[in-house]
Amino acid sequence: MFTRITKMSRIGKQLIDLPSGVSVVISDSNVLVKGPKGELSREFHPRVIVTKEGNRLKVQPKPKQRRGDDSAIWGLSRALLFNMVKGVSEGYAKQLEIQGVGYRAQMQGKNLVLFLGFSHEIRFPVPDGIDIKVEGNAIELSGIDKELVGQTAAKIRALRKPEPYKGKGIRYKDEHVRRKVGKKAAATATK
Repeated sequence: MFTRITKMSRIGKQLIDLPSGVSVVISDSNVLVKGPKGELSREFHPRVIVTKEGNRLKVQPKPKQRRGDDSAIWGLSRALLFNMVKGVSEGYAKQLEIQGVGYRAQMQGKNLVLFLGFSHEIRFPVPDGIDIKVEGNAIELSGIDKELVGQTAAKIRALRKPEPYKGKGIRYKDEHVRRKVGKKAAATATK
């Protein structure tokens, strides 16, 4: 007879501490997390169970349905739940920088208007749940949903990625852009 070896998830077995002011409502596979910054709701995979034990949350796989990929779903579910708890208590933020002569950004109502060297301005509609502040050449995004903050920052950066010769474009605040030597500089270096 073959016995199935069940894997443990290092991340999945960790408990999640609830900070003060955060409440959790669990109904079947749906979890609602409320905190001082707002509330988030998510439907979790049916092969994991989310339980509340005192002031902690515990995620575990269903006992009779263990499969080979359960540890991945278990760890993912725990990470998503942790991000929800941290989001409603502290929030998430991303900073972007605009570099280039004449490149700038400004807010107009619910739109982020970007001037990025094209013949036209780019109007980026800001999704609900995201706050954007523009100061000079810096753009700061903040919100309670980690996925939404990261995805919105990536979409804004994709409008004009930093190019490798002069470094012009939109980049994350601490992002290092590898620079290439131009054709003229390379030709004079070999002589």
